[in-house]
Amino acid sequence: MNSSEKLKVKAKEILEKSLSIKYHYTSNKTAKKLLKNIELEKGKLDSKTKKIAKEYAQDVLGWKGFAPWLYVYSHMYGQFKEGWLPDNYFGKIVIPEIQGDYGKISFLKPFANKLFNDQVCPDLAHYINGQWFSSTYEIRTASDIDELIKQNTTYNNTKVINKLDYSYQGLGIHIYDKNTFDAQHVSKNGNGVIQPFINQHEFFNQFSHGAVATLRLTTVIDTDGKASLRAALLRLGKTKQTHVQSKDQVLVAIDLATGKFSDIGYSSSFTAINAHPDTNTTFKDKTIPYYEKCVKLVLELQNKMPMIKLIGWDLVIDDKNEVVIMEWNGYGAGIAFSEATQGPGFHDLGWESFYKS
Repeated sequence: MNSSEKLKVKAKEILEKSLSIKYHYTSNKTAKKLLKNIELEKGKLDSKTKKIAKEYAQDVLGWKGFAPWLYVYSHMYGQFKEGWLPDNYFGKIVIPEIQGDYGKISFLKPFANKLFNDQVCPDLAHYINGQWFSSTYEIRTASDIDELIKQNTTYNNTKVINKLDYSYQGLGIHIYDKNTFDAQHVSKNGNGVIQPFINQHEFFNQFSHGAVATLRLTTVIDTDGKASLRAALLRLGKTKQTHVQSKDQVLVAIDLATGKFSDIGYSSSFTAINAHPDTNTTFKDKTIPYYEKCVKLVLELQNKMPMIKLIGWDLVIDDKNEVVIMEWNGYGAGIAFSEATQGPGFHDLGWESFYKS
């Protein structure tokens, strides 16, 4: 290796280290903010639990910088639990290790049905690199797409959604009236997919009529090479929202085996609540309709994509009692809420040794 190549390698190492430092700083800043919110409600996290969490971060995971999220989990749950994966450990250490670049394919919204070789997502049209395509990937003109969208009768409403590549947490989403849809104008948003605006199952209207409730199921390929369900939560929007947004959402843990709601939900700031803040509908004694059908579907799909070892699926149960997958997340699926309320969800997979090794 000559001096020029060595310099490039060194520069790359410095850049990667700088990005890693920034990632952990930002993630832990979020954790500290959430901990303060929880402490306003529950009081200070006791020093004994904090000491145990810090020692676990250092001795088991390999760095004390993984402790802040363990503090959050411990205070939310009420005690420390071995096997937890801090959110920054999961995002920066685990995901790149188990997914590589293959998990990033999920950022490209129009490819879902192509990859799974099935009508997995309810796509109406795709816009990719300056060209419009039908739901089955035939080239179409902007005028063709305008007509296609206007003629769509999947749901009895006039709205369609444009989801852009790399969109997540409710960002990068545009909603249009199908009767005035202008493909030439929409193309300026960039690469992405057009989907119908789903009419949610009547069950979810008791919480919110505006944003469609989203069930997030997280599956993994376990050590036996089989798909298994590891986390389940419901994301509810607010009354005036057009879609669920991470910065202002309601989260409810869902029992993995039964689909039953936890009695307690949480705001996006991890403040505990027992009812939706807009409608005052309580979470107690509620169960996700057609939950078994949801789980069966995502396990089947995860087995079709075993090279991507963890997938977060966003599902909607519609007014026709059908399970609809809105999108899949192979790289940006967070685990903080599910770990704190249901975890540890991944303790048997050996992921806690990645940082040290």
